[in-house]
This record gives sequence, C-alpha cells and structure tokens, in this order.
Amino acid sequence: MALETPSVRLLHPLPPRACVTTRSVSLGKRQSRAPHLLSCAPTCSHMGLVFHSPSGPDMGDHVAMTEVSSLTGRLLVATPALADPNFDRAVVLLLDHDEEGSLGVVLNRPTPVGVGDILESWAELAGEPGVVFQGGPVSLDSALGVAVVPGESGRSSARSEDGPLGWRRVHGAIGLVDLEAPPELLAAAVGSLRIFAGYAGWGPGQLEDELAEGAWYVVESEPGDVSSPAPERLWRAVLRRQRSELAMVATYPDDPSLN
Repeated sequence: MALETPSVRLLHPLPPRACVTTRSVSLGKRQSRAPHLLSCAPTCSHMGLVFHSPSGPDMGDHVAMTEVSSLTGRLLVATPALADPNFDRAVVLLLDHDEEGSLGVVLNRPTPVGVGDILESWAELAGEPGVVFQGGPVSLDSALGVAVVPGESGRSSARSEDGPLGWRRVHGAIGLVDLEAPPELLAAAVGSLRIFAGYAGWGPGQLEDELAEGAWYVVESEPGDVSSPAPERLWRAVLRRQRSELAMVATYPDDPSLN
C-alpha cells in the first residue's frame, strides 16, 4: 500500500485558520513499503524512543505476537513503562505492517485545530470531536484520513479494493480515505472520519524489537476506536475490555512509580 501523504501545512503555534495545501493519498496498488512516508522517518533506532522493562501482567503472551505475519489493523497500546512522551498512554492503529516496516496513527491525540480550519470540505464528515488528531511524531505537515464504513466490519478478509470509491480497506470496516476525492463520493457510505496530521513509522524489524522489549500491548481493534468521542479515555477503555489480566492495567496511575 503506497501512501503518498497529502501535504497539510500545520504551523505550531497554529493561527486561527491554518493556510494549507493538499495532495492525494495514493490508494493505488502497493509497490513498496510506504516509500514517501518512511523516507521522512528518523534513521536512528526506535525513532529515539526510551523503554524500560515492563512490570505489567502476562507480557509473554504479547511478545509472542511478534511472530504474527502481519499486525495490520490491530492496536498497539503503550505499556505504562513506555517513557517517550510522544507515546505516553498512546493507542496506535497499525495501517500497514510487514517485513519492510510499519506505520500507524495515534488515535488519542486530539489537537485544538478544527478539521474545517485545514480541510474545510471534509469537516462535515469528521466525527466528534471534529478536530485534527496528531497521528504521530513524523511528518506533521502531512495528513491521513481514516474512515469507518458501516457494514464492512465483517469483511476483514475482503479485498482492499472493495468498498466505496475514495476509500481503501485497511482492516474490516476501517480504511484510508483519498483526501483529494470529492467528499460527496463518500458522504453516504462513511459512518465516521478522522483526519490525522503526522504518523508513527518504524523501519524493518524496529516494531518487533519494541514488542520484544515490552513497549506495547497488541490487541484487536474495533471500528469504534477510530471515532471515539472521548479519545482521552481510549487507552483505559481499550485495556478494560480485554478478557485477560490486561484489564487490570487500565487502573494503573498515570505515574507508574505510584503503582
């Protein structure tokens, strides 16, 4: 899945109305591992992340997930021991994962910038809160649209080409949106839309190393995770619904030293 990021100029601090330009997210046949996105990623190992050994429950079960051939469509949930502020209590939806690397977007980092301030034509389709989310620390001048199409949730094995025009399936009902397409093409089909500035990217083997170091829990995603109206509670909500000792992690204090 070659993702050519739409260039959306987000200034920090942002003026009341951001001046932006956009270009398309290519939804064409995948030829290589997200070359345009990964070319912007830092070359240092783990993108500068700092990890500590986790003290949470049943980590062995989650390290074993590194043996899965692809984690596309799953959630990475930051462990309480993850020290990097970019990913503190982060919930990352993996949009692509294979031997050439991984990329995803953080689902619970809303910004004060309204979607209408930078992509006015898509504002009506954006779910509450109708703001741009910071998808990760890489390429904050680029945007990705992720949308849920109701009725597609049971089709995780369907072809990525299936679905409405301007939408490409990632997993089940979750897919990427071509932000250059006319919004009216998707208006009748889309149940919810999120716009992300930036993304999280890993080179070959980096995510697997981080999983082995205990930086992330890997769990199944649900369509509602993309459009949670209370993103600040998503980390705890995702953990709480797990039918394992992971549900206990949802009660951890924000400061692990207080546990």
